[in-house]
Amino acid sequence: MKRSSLSLFAAMCMAILFTSCDKTETFDDKWKLDNEAQFAQIAANTEYTKINSQSGNGFIMVKKIASGNGETPYFTDKVKVLYTGWYKNIWTEPDTYTDDKGNIIYNKVIFDTTSNNNIARTFAVNGVVDGFSTALQHMQVGDKWEVWIPWKLGYGESGTGTIKGYSTLVFEIELVDIVA
Repeated sequence: MKRSSLSLFAAMCMAILFTSCDKTETFDDKWKLDNEAQFAQIAANTEYTKINSQSGNGFIMVKKIASGNGETPYFTDKVKVLYTGWYKNIWTEPDTYTDDKGNIIYNKVIFDTTSNNNIARTFAVNGVVDGFSTALQHMQVGDKWEVWIPWKLGYGESGTGTIKGYSTLVFEIELVDIVA
């Protein structure tokens, strides 16, 4: 009798152990994988150029929209920049689409922009996320770039504000001036 109780107890422990090791995919896992897949797709696109992060923590992808011929800022400089930053909730869907229930879905999430008033913002090159800072340190005054930043060079695992952790960020950046 003791032996069967012991066997039953061991079987229950094994069942608990196996269910606790279940690797069910969570929302964050799916979000992370989808964002990494989108960044990898851009990284494989020959229209974009790879630039290694100044910190050595990865790379960004850039596409030049317009070329300038001014100076390039240093890490310690302040700059004036026009920009729009965004990400998508579902990378495989267009910016706006109609779902299967007829609802219009705004998929492209603009989280910060100067386009509302077209006034350049001034900030320190070293006062922004690693990927944005890396782009600025390779731009010349007058350049306008589309910049793709992987989550590790953006807001990381935790995100910030409305930006979820593991988000691939996209910026359209125009370097207007170096002010200090």
